[in-house]
Order: sequence, then structure tokens, then C-alpha cells
Amino acid sequence: MRDDQCQIVIARLPLETRPDQAVVPLARHVPVGPDVDFLAELKKAVQHSIPAPLAVVLNFPANPTAQTVDLDFYAEVVDFCRHEGIYVLSDLAYAEIYFDGKPPPSILEVPGARDIAVEFTSLSKTYSMAGWRIGFAVGNARLIAALARVKSYLDYGAFTPIQVAATAALNGPQDCVVEIRERYKRRRDVLVEALHNAGWEIPSPEASMFAWAPIPEEYRGVGTMEFSKLLLERANVAVAPGVGFGEYGEGFVRIALVENTQRLRQASRNIKAFLSGRNDLPALCRGVA
Repeated sequence: MRDDQCQIVIARLPLETRPDQAVVPLARHVPVGPDVDFLAELKKAVQHSIPAPLAVVLNFPANPTAQTVDLDFYAEVVDFCRHEGIYVLSDLAYAEIYFDGKPPPSILEVPGARDIAVEFTSLSKTYSMAGWRIGFAVGNARLIAALARVKSYLDYGAFTPIQVAATAALNGPQDCVVEIRERYKRRRDVLVEALHNAGWEIPSPEASMFAWAPIPEEYRGVGTMEFSKLLLERANVAVAPGVGFGEYGEGFVRIALVENTQRLRQASRNIKAFLSGRNDLPALCRGVA
């Protein structure tokens, strides 16, 4: 299996619980990626999960890998999960941050998906409302009702002005969404080109506000965490180590496109100086590492 695989999570319940214990869902990771037969991996995971899985959690466009899938992918997942009696929870938070004219599909476009699927989205990315904690879920009526009941026990709803602002964002002109999308595309293009010039080849993401970058070959031996530390210490650039996102993240770092193009170019220049050895300390030079 390749290392650039993100993860799908299957939620299930413990075998035994006592009356005085809370029932805590467990999770099983399933690899996905360009060279992976996801449906085969999903079937294998379901077969070896005792008790049977309750739900499959999907996240496309994906964080951290920025991977996208097509409608045929969702159709296969829906067909299998309907047959197995498994719910599908689809996280579509980055649906509006896509590039090259390819809008990511919704699982609810698949006929019959609403019988088993719920889709979640957020206004954080689409309307730059991060931290406001506002979004919505659509899909299977039974699951939506259960979610509403759980939330009624946990909170009393979002702050009213935030709800009003969210309504205005959804019902108002959508020029801002196009502007945000174009802004991230410019940042993506600048980052990919600048790192290429620095000697670090990274794939160009098709969506989301992240780039999932394999660490340079000469640093594979030190690992993702140490490479991230070296970038911070020698290039003043902070990236997220791939291992922080799960067992399949080793060998990669996540780069967020949250800075403007000028700062991205400066970061790339710092990285170029680091990779060329111009700002290494003798004790931490590439040969020693």
C-alpha cells in the first residue's frame, strides 16, 4: 500500500459495556488512494469487524491529502453500504474550494443515497467563517432527527447573530465564494511552482486549502516529524507532520494555503536555502541526518 493514502473510518461499538460505562464508538482505519481498491479494502474491514460496523465516514475533498473522488466512487460505496446495512457519513466541508473547473460531487447525487447517508458541510471554508462553528447536515431523516435530539441535550443552538450571518451568507450574492476559490488557486499555483524551483516537487492539489507533500527523498530516513522540525528551525516554516493525521501519514507533510502569495514565496526561498544546505548547522546537515 502507498504511503499517500488518507483514511476512511468505520465506527463500531465495543463488544461489552457495563451499565456504569459510557458506550464509546471505536474506529477502524481503511486506506484509500490512487492505487488502492477502496471497495475491496472496505469489504475486508467490514468482514473483520466484530460487531458489524455502524457507519463509514468519508471526507472528500480530503483533509489532509486534498484528494477528490468522482460520482462513480460514491455510487459503489452507497451500493455496498446499502447491502450491508451501514450508514454513510460524508464530510463535504471543502466542496466549494476546488480548482480547474471541477466541482466535487455530493454523495446525495447518487440515487438511493438518502436512505443511508448524511452529508455535513461548514460555512467556515466557503465563507471564511472559521471559528464561528456554524454548518448544517442533510440526508437520512432518521439520522438527522437523532442528531437534533443529541444536540438538544448538549447545547442550545448557535449564537443568534451568527445564525443570522450564516443565513445572509447562504442567501446573498455568491461572488465572495468565487473570489475565495480564485485566491486559493493563486496560492496553490505559487506554492507548487516556488517549491519546484526550490527543488521540492509536490503534487498540485485539485481542491481544498491544503497541499499534501511527500518529503524530499534525502530526508526520508529522518522521518516526517524530524523533517518538520528541521523546516521550522532552519527555514522558519511551519508544516503539519503527516503522522499527526494517522498511521498512513508518515513520509508526508501538510502545507496550508492560508498565507498570501508574498509570504508563500518567502517561505519557499527559505526552504530552498535549507534544502541546498546554505542554512544548515554542521551538527544537523543533511549528511549527518
